[in-house]
Amino acid sequence: MRIAIAGATGKIGSLTATALERAGHDVVRISRSQGVDALTGDGLDDALANVDALVDALNAPPADETATVEFFGTTTRTLLAAAERAGVRHYVLLSIVGIHGITGNAHYAGKREQERLVEAGPVPWTIVPFTQFHDFAAMVAGWTEKDGVATIAPLLVQPIAPEDVGAVLADVATGQPQGRHVDVAGPETQDLVDMARRTHQAWGKDITLVPTWSGVFGTSMAGEVLLPGPDAHIAPTTFDEWLRTQRPAAE
Repeated sequence: MRIAIAGATGKIGSLTATALERAGHDVVRISRSQGVDALTGDGLDDALANVDALVDALNAPPADETATVEFFGTTTRTLLAAAERAGVRHYVLLSIVGIHGITGNAHYAGKREQERLVEAGPVPWTIVPFTQFHDFAAMVAGWTEKDGVATIAPLLVQPIAPEDVGAVLADVATGQPQGRHVDVAGPETQDLVDMARRTHQAWGKDITLVPTWSGVFGTSMAGEVLLPGPDAHIAPTTFDEWLRTQRPAAE
């Protein structure tokens, strides 16, 4: 199959491309570095020629809710229109578990707009909601870390390895449109604060973590709202297994 990936130079896009190519598929990488812009549409018609499926793994630059929704809305409309013109038969959207029950999060608002547009769009689709990735905790701590201290919300999550996300997206893209896919998660629940602590230890970093709900994430994300549903697809890689692949940062 010929499969295009929007956001192909990002973490998940590149892992999805690798999984598809390993399986023998022809991958078209959609990114500005390849001369294709999902925001303006430049180069999209040529890139999507003879493409069977399109995986949308785009990520938005950091911004407030209005700007994030606008970015995701514009790129999704642009991709859907180009996919319809090209006769693409399957639009696969990377999404997030639990976003419909959470307020005050700009990124999740943008993802909800993506889902709305894909569901109402002209191309048969599959929306795949994933839980947070294994490196999410350390990334969140990094947003606020200053002088060796970082604030972080005590979220309950069931994290998944990025490589497993790429494998699932590759598998979905080569199949038939399913509509809303079941939630996809890792095998174990974890506390975000403990995840960050253990990741920093693996990296050889000494960071003091301050649990709080007054930081980046609010209490609408407390409890089990980020956990997958009971019928979830469970990916194999545990957080401990992922941690064993991490190495201390070079001095």
